Amino acid sequence: MDKIPLTRAGFNKLDAELKNLKSVERPAIIRAISDAREHGDLSENAEYHSAKEKQSFIEGRVKELEGAISLADVIDVSKLSGTVKFGAHVTLIDEATDKETTYQIVGEYEADIEQGRLNMKSPIARALIGKDEGDSVEVRTPGGVKSYEILTIVFK
Repeated sequence: MDKIPLTRAGFNKLDAELKNLKSVERPAIIRAISDAREHGDLSENAEYHSAKEKQSFIEGRVKELEGAISLADVIDVSKLSGTVKFGAHVTLIDEATDKETTYQIVGEYEADIEQGRLNMKSPIARALIGKDEGDSVEVRTPGGVKSYEILTIVFK
């Protein structure tokens, strides 16, 4: 299987979520199922069905996180330099609106557009990878083609 690139912070976040699910959430849901069973008829017990559904979600997420962590390739971004690649903090200026935006190029498990972390497989990230400061890039978006200029590339 392919390795999953992660920053150290991304790996730590996944690891913390896994530990929380195993040590806090899983025991809590087991207690909730046990309590719901004590209320009698399970066929009409909404608490029981809700708890079982939550347990299923937790177990699925545990398996997903264990798989991701086992395939993790933790990359020390601070040792990288050069053109845009995984881990880069890229400041762009929208050539149409002059609006500046900074993104970090990360893997799918770390991506969070609201936090400025772009999935490296996203259209914007794919257009940026391999480019250098001062380069202009065109990105095809659902709203049409957008042009950006790369102002800075920082690895931290």
